[in-house]
Amino acid sequence: MPYETAILVLFVIASVVAVAARRVNLPYTIALMAVGIVLGALHLLNAPHLTRDLLYDIFLPPLIFEAAIHLRGDDLRRDFWPIATLVVPGVILSTLATAAVMIPISHYLPQMHALDWAVGILFGAAVAATDPVAVVALFKRLGVPRRLRILMESESLLNDGTAIVIFTIVWAFIHGDLATPQDAVVEFFRVVGLGLLVGVIVGFLTAVAMQNLDDGMIVITLTTVAAYGSFLIADRLGVSGVMSTVAAGLVVGQRGFTNTLFPSIRLSTENFWEYIAFAMNSLIFLLMGLAIDLKMLWQLWPFVLLAYFSMLVARFIVVTGTWGVFYPTRLRFPFSWTIILGWGGLRGALSMVLALSLPDHFIYKNLIVTLVFGVVLLALFIQGLTISGILRWLGIVTPLSEIRTYEELKTKITLLHNTQDAIERLRKRHMISAQSAEKLKEEFQKQIDTVLEDLQKATPDKETLLKEERLRAKRRLLMDQKNDLFELYRSGTIDYGTYEALKNEIDGQIFALENEGA
Repeated sequence: MPYETAILVLFVIASVVAVAARRVNLPYTIALMAVGIVLGALHLLNAPHLTRDLLYDIFLPPLIFEAAIHLRGDDLRRDFWPIATLVVPGVILSTLATAAVMIPISHYLPQMHALDWAVGILFGAAVAATDPVAVVALFKRLGVPRRLRILMESESLLNDGTAIVIFTIVWAFIHGDLATPQDAVVEFFRVVGLGLLVGVIVGFLTAVAMQNLDDGMIVITLTTVAAYGSFLIADRLGVSGVMSTVAAGLVVGQRGFTNTLFPSIRLSTENFWEYIAFAMNSLIFLLMGLAIDLKMLWQLWPFVLLAYFSMLVARFIVVTGTWGVFYPTRLRFPFSWTIILGWGGLRGALSMVLALSLPDHFIYKNLIVTLVFGVVLLALFIQGLTISGILRWLGIVTPLSEIRTYEELKTKITLLHNTQDAIERLRKRHMISAQSAEKLKEEFQKQIDTVLEDLQKATPDKETLLKEERLRAKRRLLMDQKNDLFELYRSGTIDYGTYEALKNEIDGQIFALENEGA
């Protein structure tokens, strides 16, 4: 089957699987992986093979850019230090901890007794980056506290670049291109820093070009150029393309969209990128399933379990350490979140990209590729399928779906009553005849009666409903206080010291609310 036909078939499969997964309430990325494994085992489809060039040049830039444009600068600034801790020291510690758990145990397993620390660290870097696509989608549906979702999304977006840089540096060390640890540190900051600089420049140029544009197609084209251009330029300069695309996406999301003339342009652009992310994720997870060699995984299952256990232990060390660091500060978060941050840190496409990027002559390549594929597979199916139960067991989620249904029904009734009032106004102004007005009012009254019946059947937990209303109202009131405080400072009524002290106090109260779920 030609590759063009195979890609079309993959899109058809992805569409069917996405619809089926929604109906059975299963994360669609996990369903796609499962279908890909079945197709690969049965050899039913001759699909393109996952390669470093395919993933780097086609898939990664739009996925990273789409995630970046949706992150709010205020959220990143407010939780900068916890996110930064997870992204840089956290990824480095995770890499080292994975190797530290794996290497000593591996000496007792045949076929792995020759595994040294450099190779262990290389594997640790490959599985250090999280890719919780399925988990974040679940968070949104279940009503997980917003701050927890922001921590998970922000970390998963930014730690990709750190993991890639560490992996590249470790490989350069193994290959003999770096002589000392000091060289590695200098190289790390060079690759990350210059990558961010390239992305910021591309992002600002794109934002300037987007200013006052009234054509959605041009804006979409400019953002596409920014996504791929930032990655390509940085990669050609020998710095981090991932960090470059992250920076470009953040700048375009914060500055570019605010300069567009019409909200409809921003909406159409965001819808375009949401579709691109869905399409790319669908293809990646299907191709990942097709690429997994089940026979080799079965032969190496003790090593795969060891690798998975090592990765999981390292992840919990990192998130628990981060919780301990910030517990005495106003940036603290509940300890129960460490379980979710640890268990929800799934591995995905990037880990496989890094494993596949190793040259064929590297004697440990097949072993590392198999271990990484196995870890990704276990993480998706074990952690991905159990995270919702753990969220409920810990009491982090409340039955918000019932509350949302209740609110939607009340809102529908309000809109329908407003429509009836509008019909009456039209009749009084002789814009429509009395007969037409009566017919229209009867038609909308039937809809009101139907919604009222549904509203009577809806029985949300009263205590949960009242708690959610209180949290939302209190958060809004605190935000109003913060705005009023800024106006007092701007008008010269209070000095900067007073403003900063009271602002920090209000921010602490808002943090506490967001930890509860507001």
